[in-house]
Amino acid sequence: MSGRHTQRGMVLLAVLWAIALCAALAMATSTTFRSLAGIVRIDRERVQSDGLLTAGLEAAAGIVAALRDAPPAERTTTLTFATGSVQLTISDEGGRIDIGKAPVELLASLLRYVGAEDDDAGIVAQRIVALRDIAGQARASDAQPRPGDAAKPSAPGTPDQPAAAPAPAPFTDIGQIADIPGMQPQWMAAMAPLITVFGSDGVNPLTAPVAVLRALPSFDTEHLDAFLDMRSSPFVDPERLSFLLGPAQKYLKVPQTHVVAVDLVAGTTGGYTAAARAFIVLLPDDKQPYRVLAWTPISRFARTGVVASLEAR
Repeated sequence: MSGRHTQRGMVLLAVLWAIALCAALAMATSTTFRSLAGIVRIDRERVQSDGLLTAGLEAAAGIVAALRDAPPAERTTTLTFATGSVQLTISDEGGRIDIGKAPVELLASLLRYVGAEDDDAGIVAQRIVALRDIAGQARASDAQPRPGDAAKPSAPGTPDQPAAAPAPAPFTDIGQIADIPGMQPQWMAAMAPLITVFGSDGVNPLTAPVAVLRALPSFDTEHLDAFLDMRSSPFVDPERLSFLLGPAQKYLKVPQTHVVAVDLVAGTTGGYTAAARAFIVLLPDDKQPYRVLAWTPISRFARTGVVASLEAR
């Protein structure tokens, strides 16, 4: 009898161990499935946010195209979809100061406007010009055809001639001047909403923010209100408008082609957020509806900085 009880006890113990093992496997499987479901949900939210950002960019291009020849004044629009919403803000890069093309006196005036002393502003402005000369030469050298490259055939009936390529811009991002000796972080932060690498050697008077206008050399503050009132007219004459700013008008210029900045902030119905900044251009008679010059996804942790930048503009 004793042996039989012992055998039954061992069987019971084995059954209990089997049950415990099955329970552990069930718990592990449940945890794995929950983790997998979480990963799938995050991936789905990410895909939806990417779709919202793309929809916002397409809408921004449509808004710019509808303007035709009108200046792309800054505007903010929110679009709502079944998967979430996207806020888009468009603004004209031509209304900002191009650090790659602006004359040194304009750069120095900008630095003084953001807090630099006269001497420091002049020195840093000269260093920006020196850096962009070096960067421009380097990029131009990279763009030169290498020996042995096949020449592109000419159009029928025309002699073979090398095509004249546009000179590459010296800077590709405004952050490239942040490490210039003498540049202070607070100056760079204040300048960021006012500068660009997609503008021209002048500032578009039809779209320039007030802060950019105030940063112009010899800016005439007495006529600012009259300038803004005239600019709001639908039939404004850019030459008469520029004349109101006196000596500062030499730094104003209406570009032929508008590069537009598009700031996007998307949020899904599940609470996932994403942000991006893009620069687009619409070219006449182009085979594409618009071209993306740059696309920069922005971390969700930097979203507050994006919103602050939009408010500063």
